[in-house]
Amino acid sequence: MPSRSSARLAALTVAAVCSAASAVVLTSPAHADSVRIHDIQGTTRISPFAGQKVTDVPGVVTATRTYGSSRGFWIQDPSPDDNPATSEGVFVFTSSTPKVAVGDSVTVTGTVSEYVPGGASSGNQSLTEITKPTITTVSTGNAVPAPVVIDEDSVPDAYTPEGDTAAAGSVNGLTLDPSTYALDYYESLEGMNVQVEDTRVVTATDPYSELWVTVKPWEHRSHRGGTVYGSYDSQNTGRLQIQSLGSTADFPKANVGDTLEGTTTGPLDFNQYGGYTLVASKLGTLHSGGLERETTRKQSSRELAVATYNVENLDPSDATFDKHAAAIVNNLQSPDIVSLEEIQDNNGATDDGTVDANQTVNKLIDAIVAAGGPKYDWRSINPVNDQDGGEPGGNIRQVFLFNPERVSFVDRAGGDSTTAVGVTKVDGKAQLTVSPGRIDPTNAAWTSSRKPLAGEFVFRGKTVFVIANHLNSKGGDQGLTSQYQPPVRSSEIQRHAQATEVNAFVKDILSVQKNADVIALGDMNDFEFSETAKILEGDGELWSAIKSLPKSERYTYDYQGNEQVLDQILVSPAIRRGCDFEYDSVHVNSEFNDQISDHDPQVLRFRP
Repeated sequence: MPSRSSARLAALTVAAVCSAASAVVLTSPAHADSVRIHDIQGTTRISPFAGQKVTDVPGVVTATRTYGSSRGFWIQDPSPDDNPATSEGVFVFTSSTPKVAVGDSVTVTGTVSEYVPGGASSGNQSLTEITKPTITTVSTGNAVPAPVVIDEDSVPDAYTPEGDTAAAGSVNGLTLDPSTYALDYYESLEGMNVQVEDTRVVTATDPYSELWVTVKPWEHRSHRGGTVYGSYDSQNTGRLQIQSLGSTADFPKANVGDTLEGTTTGPLDFNQYGGYTLVASKLGTLHSGGLERETTRKQSSRELAVATYNVENLDPSDATFDKHAAAIVNNLQSPDIVSLEEIQDNNGATDDGTVDANQTVNKLIDAIVAAGGPKYDWRSINPVNDQDGGEPGGNIRQVFLFNPERVSFVDRAGGDSTTAVGVTKVDGKAQLTVSPGRIDPTNAAWTSSRKPLAGEFVFRGKTVFVIANHLNSKGGDQGLTSQYQPPVRSSEIQRHAQATEVNAFVKDILSVQKNADVIALGDMNDFEFSETAKILEGDGELWSAIKSLPKSERYTYDYQGNEQVLDQILVSPAIRRGCDFEYDSVHVNSEFNDQISDHDPQVLRFRP
């Protein structure tokens, strides 16, 4: 995934200057008298009054937003119609701090707009708003309409209808069916006062004071309290994002498995970062679930332990080295080989042509020694400056750490940033032409992306080939709450090409030595059930070992309430057939609000 901080900051900058400009005007401006909120919201996602001026729309103020780029307030009609598809609430965008108060009965004159968070190119659904408002306060101190209770009984199990093929797959023009589809149900409550009660946290609090809960306690529950994302056809409909209209300093620091006890109440909004969001006027009380970081078992003397760990843009200026070292030594139990992803160059995001990462890697190695771990050796290949994607100037790459007291690295000269590693046959066995080496680095599949790093290791006299990967990120894919259903996953095109290249290289090894021990691991940026994984696995050349775990334990990453697999360790038939391997996804980051990386590491133990 792209860096959440950089993506978020960029998007917030866009939102700050484009809140009104991103509105989609769909009809010729006209004038409408005597309309109510449910008329404005209508029975589809797009208001029938979009682009039109409406006059004296009545409602009671349910909440105000006095900060950020989207300042305004929500009103709700205390006299609803009898159509469950039409929302009775709407957001009034004032751009400046609103001068109304909760409980005010007002009338609003303004223009109905459809604001698309993230802009039209994002594919997001739109938010119906009244903009450029003129507000008249009729009375004050009125009762706020009672919140609609969102719970496991009210949210349908089906996630979304298929989009209209005549509208490029958009659901915008479809009549809402809130009793059948979860996204239609949430849309039918857009802008209304809603409430959840005693909800379990399924994504920890992030740096932007957001968390995710589920209103369906048993929906694909993980053994540690999250909600597992297991297939494209099995969406988790109970997930809901929670923000607060209060001070961010007071927002709870929650971990997965914690509970927001009592009621959490506020209007239902829609934003770029997850879609439907309860922005709470009242937050429940956080109750800790007592979640603790996991520790895997130590490998035996005869077992080779191989791990993968995305350390999230690590550079020498970071303050996380000691914590990463502690995770490797204590939680991962000092694996024999560690594939590190997102190691940045010696000056991080400074874009001055620096590509060496020796300071970054050695600082981590020293921290591991200080934490009581082994003195790792390392191998890597510097990328060509600014050619491998990631944070601009950072030159991220994969790095092999290995414990020289347990495993040796076979060095063969000639590997560099643009030379392709090959496979030769020597005495009936496979060898790499260069070690370390990069797989076909000039192939278009790797444009602006990390090139796989291949290395040849020896453990107890047995050769093991390891391929460290960091495939194309999911940046640019449409979100699960997109107006296009199913969402377009445009990033797959390049990732599939990359997976094809990795599989072809493994085939080259196995064609020379059928029983070779080959491991392809790293941040694959795709799920174990995805087409990317199927291409990597090919016709049995590889197998994703995370599938040896129960489905409730298959996750390495937690995104928008979905615990999912992005990091994988795939093994060749010789390792799988041995049936003496053990796989562990070691949950030390993804479920915690104080994570040092957004990825959990994984470890494979086996006897070559």
